[in-house]
Amino acid sequence: MNRVFIFNERLGLNLPQLDANWEDYSDEEQASIVEQWEIIRGRIPDLVIRFEHQINVLQIQMNEEDDFDKTCTLNSNIADLASRINDLHIWYRINQELEGKRHS
Repeated sequence: MNRVFIFNERLGLNLPQLDANWEDYSDEEQASIVEQWEIIRGRIPDLVIRFEHQINVLQIQMNEEDDFDKTCTLNSNIADLASRINDLHIWYRINQELEGKRHS
């Protein structure tokens, strides 16, 4: 069942990549996917905290930076980390969708 999860380097965790419609998986496969996803999903809050910490460090650097080009680079890095946090929040909510499909 590991084939269902592919490592996403940008977010730093395995993400589900279903190769069939959810309904096409057996009940056992669905249960296994949900179980694995719940374990992976449990790491998301820690990743968000790590990215938030990195943003805080970059903001401090940006506030102390006088070079406009470096400030722009720092700002771009902050935006990238914020985008990752947003994506992680979206992935975190995927569990409710999987659970809802499993029980319907």
